[in-house]
Amino acid sequence: MVFRTAEANPGRSGHARRRMVLTIALVGWLGWTVSAQADLVELLSGAKLEGSVTKIDKEAREVTVATQMGGRTYTRVYPYDRIHAVTLGDKRYVLNEMPDASPTGSRPKPASGNTSAVKPTGGGDIAKRIEQQGATPPDWYDSTPLNYPRTLDLAWPEPPPDKAWNNQKNMGQYIWDIINPNPAKWREGTKLLHHMLEVNKDRPETLRRIMDALGRFYHNLLQDDARAAFWWQKAGVGEPDTRFRNSAPLLAECYYRLGSKPMASQLLMQVEKTAPQFSLIKVWADMGELARALQLAEAYARGNASVAAIAYMYAGDACRTNGDYAKAMDYYQKVIGAQASGQLAKRIEREQQRARDSLEAIRLFERADPARVPDGVYEANSMGYASLIHVAVTVQGGRIQAIQITRHEEKQFYSAFTDTVQKIIQRQSVKGVDATSSATLTSEAVINAVAKALAGAARPPTR
Repeated sequence: MVFRTAEANPGRSGHARRRMVLTIALVGWLGWTVSAQADLVELLSGAKLEGSVTKIDKEAREVTVATQMGGRTYTRVYPYDRIHAVTLGDKRYVLNEMPDASPTGSRPKPASGNTSAVKPTGGGDIAKRIEQQGATPPDWYDSTPLNYPRTLDLAWPEPPPDKAWNNQKNMGQYIWDIINPNPAKWREGTKLLHHMLEVNKDRPETLRRIMDALGRFYHNLLQDDARAAFWWQKAGVGEPDTRFRNSAPLLAECYYRLGSKPMASQLLMQVEKTAPQFSLIKVWADMGELARALQLAEAYARGNASVAAIAYMYAGDACRTNGDYAKAMDYYQKVIGAQASGQLAKRIEREQQRARDSLEAIRLFERADPARVPDGVYEANSMGYASLIHVAVTVQGGRIQAIQITRHEEKQFYSAFTDTVQKIIQRQSVKGVDATSSATLTSEAVINAVAKALAGAARPPTR
């Protein structure tokens, strides 16, 4: 699907224009400060950007927002006529009403080779939003160049014909080595996948693989749940015979975050029967269904002793996310006590290290209260997937003002750095923060490192 550019809406009513001017004038009169809670810019395209609104230029009629990805800060400037609303701290200002008509721009035709999109019943508003937003270009699409090595094989044969690793020729290796570890290339990579839909329009199986990859890009990298759901539906994710079984729990997560727990639950229950996997435990837990998550974890542990430690690790994480720290610690102890042998020995050893770090973090939670931390910047680290992840936590006035990832060597961290940092700042606590899907180890390391930094600087409780 190659998106087409649409003209700006020239027919906005005088009332809407007056409202926009008055709203911006009000913002300018009130002024604002950058709060610990992330600001939010909602675009008329349906996209949402969290970050810090650093400037409102009334003369140029523009809003500047800074967002962080992978430890880097990116600045975007949006004209008033592309913005629906701006939230600064706890105040929300509507600049333009959302259009009643279909999304701006000519609606692209669905790519060929897609005859059976999976759409759970119910959630009519959510389904409509997925369909409309998925068929509409993101706000950044037109300004993003189509940039890729001309040596890259866009037919994406699988497996690659060459046995030697070549990330300048093989698409999967290019994604793994070049796109995933470089946030500055995430949008370029997404646009490349859209281009590949056209290149491979007569190859149905390749199309489905590209669609699944688009779902992962929009979910794992760009945190655009509606577009991720759109492309996973097009790929047939959730069908009993799908080859993309690992994407189904992530699609359910999209449904839940978009506001439909029934759609998410329906898909999860279907996947439990056809493609059981550990990630189902996490999604049930993130939805607040702790009993169901633990029931599934215990069933996996009983069914195969060699994977019991992995199942218990997921169970511990589920309890931790839902605030049952005593039970979480019990599960983590089971992980540590497991025997690491056989083909999964290295995986279990890694889970055991995660369990130790998580136990330490829970013991620090009560001390990791920003209200007890003097103003300053505090550093700590914790083990991620591939390396230590170092953080710097800024505290001012008893609140977490900023968290920076100062050093790391992770490769497949996806949106874990931005997502986890935002959750901690929004909650003003490390308690109950769920790890980012697809980058759980990286995300947990950020939580654990922040807990260490805060606990190490906290004043003793007053008596």
